[in-house]
Amino acid sequence: MAELAALARPYAEAVFLMAEEKGKIDQWSDALGFLKQVTSDKLLKKFSDNPKVSKDALEGALMDICDGQLDKEGLNLVKLLIQNNRLQLAGEISAQFEVKKTEKSGELDVVVTSAFPMSDKEKSELAKSLSGSFGKQVKISVEEDSSLIGGMIIRAGDKVIDGSLSGQIQQLASKLK
Repeated sequence: MAELAALARPYAEAVFLMAEEKGKIDQWSDALGFLKQVTSDKLLKKFSDNPKVSKDALEGALMDICDGQLDKEGLNLVKLLIQNNRLQLAGEISAQFEVKKTEKSGELDVVVTSAFPMSDKEKSELAKSLSGSFGKQVKISVEEDSSLIGGMIIRAGDKVIDGSLSGQIQQLASKLK
């Protein structure tokens, strides 16, 4: 997963810079969302992963699918991803683009994975604390994962804060080895 993120980062940054320069951030957000949806289709994945399918055939199929949904620049991105064997990065490029879009607006999306349900008061207090730490308005989404045993994991952009009991146990186990 981290490898995909590293490979997708230059594409996401380049697309974001171009979109920002041309004032088309929302249009690119929609286009990348569409491309993410298309490339996550199981049938298309089988087609694109088939070694018997040429890049030209894959490009032709995607140009037909994306016709009318993507502008010339969007279609060029699709061609570039296909030629560089990076079509599988479309979802991660879209996700990183959305992070940049949110950061540009002065907000920060934070995903909190908690072992137990959080009350609205706890979410509010955590958001206030994280807003002070990051210097941005924080928007929290909470996921539950009982395998954490206790505590929580906070993901904000590239930063991960692991305050889970299972994470602490893993750290202790690695120190004991």
